[in-house]
Amino acid sequence: MQKATQETTLNRSLGFWSALSLVVGTVIGSGIFFKQSSVLDSAGSTGMALLAWLLGGLITLTAGLTIAEVGAQMPHTGGLYVYMEEIYGKLWGFLSGWMQIAVYGPAIIASIAAYLGILLVGFFNLNGVWQAPLAIGVIVLIGILNMFENRWGAAFQIATTLGKLLPIAAIIIFGLFYGDQDAFGQSLKTVSQSTGSFGVAVLATLFAYDGWSLVANLGGEIKNPQKLLPQAIILGISLVLIAYTLVSYGILHFVDANTIHRLGQQTTVYFANAAFGTIGGRLLNIGIIVSMVGCLNGKIMTFPRIVYAMAERNQLPFSKQLSYLNKKSHEPIVATLVILVYASIMILFFNPDRLSDLCIFTVYCFYVATFVGVFLLRRRNRDLTRPFSTPGFPVTPLIAILGALFVIISEIGSDLPGVALSLVIVAIGIPVYYWKSRTSN
Repeated sequence: MQKATQETTLNRSLGFWSALSLVVGTVIGSGIFFKQSSVLDSAGSTGMALLAWLLGGLITLTAGLTIAEVGAQMPHTGGLYVYMEEIYGKLWGFLSGWMQIAVYGPAIIASIAAYLGILLVGFFNLNGVWQAPLAIGVIVLIGILNMFENRWGAAFQIATTLGKLLPIAAIIIFGLFYGDQDAFGQSLKTVSQSTGSFGVAVLATLFAYDGWSLVANLGGEIKNPQKLLPQAIILGISLVLIAYTLVSYGILHFVDANTIHRLGQQTTVYFANAAFGTIGGRLLNIGIIVSMVGCLNGKIMTFPRIVYAMAERNQLPFSKQLSYLNKKSHEPIVATLVILVYASIMILFFNPDRLSDLCIFTVYCFYVATFVGVFLLRRRNRDLTRPFSTPGFPVTPLIAILGALFVIISEIGSDLPGVALSLVIVAIGIPVYYWKSRTSN
């Protein structure tokens, strides 16, 4: 493993609130606002839809509790990439990082930015040709912000996280106190037209909960990460679980099931207009825009850290350049630029949403391997004191494993060609790994 020769290092300056806002901010994007109809359609009734949101959150919480034990033992920059390398060896660590930087990370950034571009065009009544330039412009501005000291990106993350909580609170309060529908007792009259099943509904919520683990990429920049990282992950997921369940309950208590089925992705906008008037729809759009900007900021903060961590180990082409840290800001600005350029190309020439869907399978493959790693680490390090231990072991990690396997099996059953393509993308990393291993010796 090649040591970095530069004296400049990442700033270990992020506190608890920064880490917590990253967990909440990178999870809550647009999913909670746009997935109400798809979850309800798959579940078939309001009660089962609420149960799907709750169960998806509980599965995610068990995953967070499990990863927290691993992360507390390896508080380094790189997150999942570092965990896989430590548990299973350099090749598997490399493939985990390769998958995230080759497609998954840039595609997710591009996908969120593309949807944000659509919202901005509609909000300002612009011509559709502005969609891609606005999307690229937003990620460039956020990228520039994250080239300054990490406290600026962290402060922006806290502000946008607080901002996105306002529309969530409004939906919850109005839905709970002014709704007159039975949030638990409605079934879709058009249930024969609904697609999927309860399992598909849970799967949709798991995707909406995804992103919580990205804060681990900043393990080398968090103060006292052995303590704060588990706290941020567990509390962050718990807050998102409560918010998602209450938002869903509020909407289902105010809008009847068949109207939600008919409105589809426009359900939340309908709710806002009905509850607060025409201006409510625009205010909600502002809330969603703030939510998506905050989500983008969290991902633009975290994904370049994987590039940096891999380049610091000389595992990537142009590792010297990619591992460069600005001497004043201590930020990996070259790695950030590469991610931004890659994401911008995807916005212009590809369907980034499809690309990110393809990589969900491989992300969860590495998730389940890390969950199994908790058992391996306990056996391997049985005489060492753990900074954090997963509550309810071994039941908690077993639930996390079963949840991840559920996603994997569901993806294989619903999109076998996509699964095969995602495995090919990961496999391309194998010759890259061995090529760099030879050239660095």
